[in-house]
This record gives sequence, C-alpha cells and structure tokens, in this order.
Amino acid sequence: MSARSDSDFIAESLPIFIGEAQEQIESIEQLLLRLEDDPANHELLDALFRCAHTVKGSAGIFGLHRVVAFTHHVESLLDRLREGHLAFDAALGTLLLNCNDEIRALVAAAGQPDDGDDPRAAQRASLIDELGAACEPAVADPRAAPVLPTPAPLTDVGGEPQRAWVVSARFGAETFRNGMDPLAILAYLDKLGTVLSVAHDRAAVPLLDQLDPETCHLDVELRLQGDVTREQIEAAFSFVRDDCQLRVLEPGATPQDIVRLIEARPDQPRLGDILVDVGAISKAQLGLALKAQAAAAARAAAEQVPRLGEMLQATAGVSPHVVAAALEKQQKSRTHPGAGPVAEDQRFIRVQADRLDAVINLLGELVIASAGASMLAQQTRQRALAKANQSVGRLIEEIRNSTLQLRMVPIGETFSRFRRVVRDTAAELGKDVVLELQGGETELDKSVVERIADPLMHLVRNALDHGLERPDERLAAGKSGQGRLLLSACHEGGNILIRITDDGRGIRRDKVLQRAHERGLVPRDVVPSDAEIHKLIFEAGFSTAEQVTNLSGRGVGMDVVRRNIESLRGSIELTSQPGQGCCIAIRLPLTLAIIDGFLVGVGSSKFIFPLDTVVEVIDSRPTTTSLDVRGCCVIELRGQVLPVVSLRELYSLDGEAPERSSVVVVQAGGQRYGVIVDQLLGQHQTVIKPLGRLFRSLRGMSGSSILGNGEVALIFDAASLSQMASAPPGTRQRGAGDAGLPQNLHEQPQSEGQTT
Repeated sequence: MSARSDSDFIAESLPIFIGEAQEQIESIEQLLLRLEDDPANHELLDALFRCAHTVKGSAGIFGLHRVVAFTHHVESLLDRLREGHLAFDAALGTLLLNCNDEIRALVAAAGQPDDGDDPRAAQRASLIDELGAACEPAVADPRAAPVLPTPAPLTDVGGEPQRAWVVSARFGAETFRNGMDPLAILAYLDKLGTVLSVAHDRAAVPLLDQLDPETCHLDVELRLQGDVTREQIEAAFSFVRDDCQLRVLEPGATPQDIVRLIEARPDQPRLGDILVDVGAISKAQLGLALKAQAAAAARAAAEQVPRLGEMLQATAGVSPHVVAAALEKQQKSRTHPGAGPVAEDQRFIRVQADRLDAVINLLGELVIASAGASMLAQQTRQRALAKANQSVGRLIEEIRNSTLQLRMVPIGETFSRFRRVVRDTAAELGKDVVLELQGGETELDKSVVERIADPLMHLVRNALDHGLERPDERLAAGKSGQGRLLLSACHEGGNILIRITDDGRGIRRDKVLQRAHERGLVPRDVVPSDAEIHKLIFEAGFSTAEQVTNLSGRGVGMDVVRRNIESLRGSIELTSQPGQGCCIAIRLPLTLAIIDGFLVGVGSSKFIFPLDTVVEVIDSRPTTTSLDVRGCCVIELRGQVLPVVSLRELYSLDGEAPERSSVVVVQAGGQRYGVIVDQLLGQHQTVIKPLGRLFRSLRGMSGSSILGNGEVALIFDAASLSQMASAPPGTRQRGAGDAGLPQNLHEQPQSEGQTT
C-alpha cells in the first residue's frame, strides 16, 4: 500500500481550511465593528492580529500565495495599530473591512479551479496601495496605552546578547508515523541561516526498555542567525504544524512583544513553563535559575528564599514586565483550574453537518419503529413485553432530546452579521443608527437559523430604509438624532420569539390604506382595523415607497418574508405606533426534525397538532353544532366565544360523523380557536416529513409523519389553520375543502423523492 502524497493530503484538507478560515474572517469583521465603538481596546487589536495571522499561516500550508501576500499587508497595518504608531478611526475601519472582504473572496476562490485569471487583481492592488499609505509614519494616539520601556536585551546562558532567532519545536508522538522527518526540517533551517546551537530536552525521552522506535520524543530548541523572516521559519514546519508545538522569538524582541505572547497563551500552572513556552528564556536558563534558587534555599531560611521570577531577572535578564505578565497568567490558571490547553482542546469537536443530519434521519426511523413495536406489544397484551417497550421508548426519547440538542446553535452569530449591514446601509442612507442585540445566547435548530437569515436581512434593511428617519428629521420630531434598532430573541413556550424593533416613524395608517384602496385590496367604504391594515404590508407587490431605490420600492420582499417564515411553521406579526416606531415579531418552532405531537382522528384519517400549541381538550360533545358552509361555528367556553372549525367539513372527509365528538383548543399567534375531531389518540413522538406535491398547496398543513402502523398523518400548521377558523363568514379558503384529501391518508400517492 503506497503512502498518500502531500498533494492528496492537501486536497482532502482544503475544505477544512476554508471552513475554519471563514470563521476567522467572520471574527475579524465582528472585532473591527466592536473596535469602532472602543478604539483604544488593545485586546481587540491583539485578537484581530491573531485572526489575520492564523488565516495567513494556514493559507501558507496550502500554497495559497495570493491569500498570504495580501494578508501580510493587512498584518502590517494591524501591527502599526498594536504598537500605537497609528490611531484607529472610522476610515481605517472601513479600509480593514474592505480588506477583510477581499480575504473572504480569496479564500472562497481557493476551493475553485484556478484558470490563471485574476479578475480582482486591480481591486486588490488598490487596497494594497491604501494599506501602504495608511502605514506611513504618523503621530501616535495620545489615548493609546503607553509603550513599556525597553530594558537591556535578553542574554543567553553565557551572558552574550541574544542576536539570533530562538526556535523551539516539540514534535508530536505521531510525527514519524505520519511520514515526517524532523531532522530534515532542522537541516533546512541550517540552509536558511546559521544554526548557532541546538539543545534537546532529554527528559522527554523515556527509558530504553520503554522506548517505542516509531514514537517521536523530539523536543528541541535552537538559535538561528541570518537574514530570515518569521514566515520562512514557520513555512519550514508547515507540514508538521498539526503534530508540532512551535514557538519563534525574534532577535531583539522587546518585553512588550513577550508580554503579548504570554497573554495569547493558554493558562499554565508554572511560571517557568510559561516563560519557556513564549521563548523568553531557554530551558537551560530555567535550569540554572532553579539551581540558583535551590542553592539559596540551602543557605537561608525559607522565608528568605528568593522567588523564581527574581532569580530569572538576575540570571537571565528577564524584564520585570515579562515576569509580572507571566505571574498574572499563572494566577488565572489557579483561579480557573482545568481551563488549560488540554481541557480546551477536548471541549469541542468539529463534525460535518451532513453526518449529523444522517444521524437525525436514522433517529427518526428509530422513533417510528419504536412506535410500531409499542403498538404490537399492546396488541399481544403481554405485560413484560409492554414494559420492556416502555423502557426502550423512554431511552429513545432521551436520545432524541440529546441528539436534537446537538443541532441547536445560538442565534447570536446570525444577529452579529447584521452589524456590518446596519453600518453600511445606514451610511448609504445618510442615517445614524445604533444596533442593539439581546438574547444572542438563545438556541435554535441549525436548519431554522440558516433559513431565517434572509428574511431577517430583508426586515432589517426595511427598518433602516422605511422606519428610521434621517438625523435632521428625528431632531425636528423631538427625538435623538441617532436611531435605535433592536434585534432580540427569547423562548416563549415551545417556540422562539424574534423581534425587530425600531424607534422610527412607524407605519402611516392612512398611507397604507390609500395604497390598498388604489390596488383594490380594500373597498373604499370599508374601514379595517389597525391589525388588518398591518397585514396588508405582507401582500404581494404592496409598497408605500414613493420611488424605487436600491433597497426598496418594488413591492417585492415582505410577501416572500411571510411565505418563508410560514414554510418554517412560523408566524409573523407587525405592531406600530405612529411616530414612535415599529415592532415585527416572528415566532418559530425550535426544531424542524422531531417534535412532540398530539394525535387525533377524523373518520379513517389521522392528524397531528404540535403539542406546544394545544391548550386544552373538550371531550365528548354532541355533534349537533350548527356549521356554516366552511365548516366553522362558535361555541361558548367559560363565558367567552371560541371560534371552531370542523376538520370533516373543512377538508371534505368521508365517513359518518359520530354521535359525540371532541374539541381540541389550539393557540397560535396569541389567538385561541377550537378544532372538532372524532377521536383523541394522545401524545405522539412525531417525525416530520415533507409534504408531497399533492399537498403542497393545501392550507393548514405544514408536514406529514408516519405512524407506527405505517399510516400517514398530516401535521397541522396552527397559525394557518387559525386564519381559516376565524375568517369572516361567507368566504371559502381555497386549498382546504376545495382540494379535499384522499379517503385514507395512508394511501398517499407517490411524489418526487418519496415512496409509499
């Protein structure tokens, strides 16, 4: 069996690099936007530099020279900002955001075939010129943090000034098995410059009788002199970076440089290890300091023994600022035990989304099979078998909840993307808007988050264009010149509630009604309520804009937003106060895979309500209630009028109505209504399946599910069914009774991608 070539390895690993690089690029954008609000925050600058450096270093491994070359210019500007030679302002923020967009485009192009053409070369060259001009010497920002004084240069063991690169490499145990030769890397470094000395940690090598010749125990530290760059040194280790802990300290590094390295390192419990890891001292210098400390302890009382930090300052010339930073890092490790590098590495694991989806699909089939087994156990009337099936059912439910939790992601990441949208759109419209985010930790199913991003984008841009006024208009109305846009999320029952709120001009009722009259949506002699007027905004082609702009005015968008949200079994509602602002509330289910349902029967057909929408059940009522042509009526429930709809009449289901029926009281969008059914079949774990072509135009349904006996049950869309139950008398909803259903739902015809 031949070993895999490096090109094969790179080809397989490139998608992983692209995914991780995109995460770093997204982090750069968010850090830049946060830096605009807090330009003197050096922690943000350091995090920015680390993200850019990570992208550049990873791109170098895969030979993506365009990414490396361009990101190097970005690094230069970030370095000037970190050193305090430049002050961060809005102009630099815009330049760096544009550069980040260019890096995003270069990374995206890495996964495509290279035809030699570079259509963005001119744009990239222009950005490089701007970066070069921005890096020119400038007066340092007086608000920036003061630069620490530079003490005497670090010295080696012999006391000579350190004029060489210090390179420390701890190779992983699998280095040999992965086909890598560390000695070849060291020989290559000797060609780049002159290796002055090499030290190896012999303590890392086990005893001879415990030594595995295929396991690497090499932990070396060398001093390299010559006209070389950090990028060249790191490139020498590019193919072993996953199996190597590499530390590089530049010649003449200042204490401030070392302090930054210490702050970027994971927490460690021992002072000497921290200083060795960042290259502030060598292992030999640490050994001398420890020996000197032991000798001092033998000569003096314990309370008079000098501390290790003091010994390193005396014997190795370590700056007091460096020692103080290392002590602070050591204290963090003691305050938060278990938060070291090993714990962090074991906390997360990266899994491809399609693999997780495959597990969810298999879990759905397991739920269906379990339901069938439980039904058979009940039919056999064997208590032991039924009890065993109940235990299996409980375990499957726990597995279901745990597995679905894996798909839950915080919505805050989606919210954060709108910082850039609000910034750029507000600048384009000449408006001053601040974006506030709340509830970013609220978790939602991954598939729901992905599909809600576009509707949210349209609603945010719509609020910026239509809702919020320009500063002069706001001041004239007695408001603050800066508008406020709030994105919030929270859990409400079994759903998630997302609100987009602004403090703008609100919905002009008269203008909306006038446009509705012009389009014939509302008769001129009818005066609708505010809620009905607000619903008109979601009609196809409806717009109140006087002129078409890049953002709005074509009447396309809000109807698509409503349709996309309803396709997720969600609902959207708009409220407004003229002159005070507008709020759009979106209710979405937590997951689209498996839900708890309430199973009912009408004739030979079965239906499922999402359990979180069921309020109560009125069992065993006479079926003599008078229904209109739509199958609707009203009943009295504890002194209040409750609209009710009959599924038998609404969907023209066959079969004789029983003498007594039941009413399931359902709540959707703050409104309650009743549904008349024949049978109440109890709670049911529901695996959601897509509807076939025959049912896609059917109102009131959001999906289907397979029962344990193989029958198909349709899942209700509570919000859509609510509209049908409360529609004005004399109207008939197309797609309901007109469409009809098969006499037996388990005889559902085949459709695209489905088999019966």
